[in-house]
Amino acid sequence: MIILTLRTDKPEAEIGLYDDQAQLNYEVWQAHRALAETLHKKIEAILQSHKKGLQHIQGIVIFEGPGSFTGLRIGMAAANALAYSLQVPIVACSEDWIESGIRRLLAGETDQLALPQYGSEAFVTLPKK
Repeated sequence: MIILTLRTDKPEAEIGLYDDQAQLNYEVWQAHRALAETLHKKIEAILQSHKKGLQHIQGIVIFEGPGSFTGLRIGMAAANALAYSLQVPIVACSEDWIESGIRRLLAGETDQLALPQYGSEAFVTLPKK
């Protein structure tokens, strides 16, 4: 099973490509404010480096948080969109996220929709009068 892993909760984003539990490639890059611009390029590049395309992805594991609101939101949106469009299972994990996520996928589990865990309630400011 070809599995794409994503972590976007902090300025350094992470992407991995696995064949079952065997790591094919793993990359960390300084995404920070350019995450939305670089994420899809990194996915394409990591797949191309192994002569694969999006159609080869058979499962997605994403780090669910806690972490940056914007980073998690961008990563979750991209991962959910890929899983939906490719019709592949997706799982979101936090502790030992890669190992437990791959284990869940190989066991046939799916979250259907990955949801972020921000770590605390949203801080909402009152509108100015």
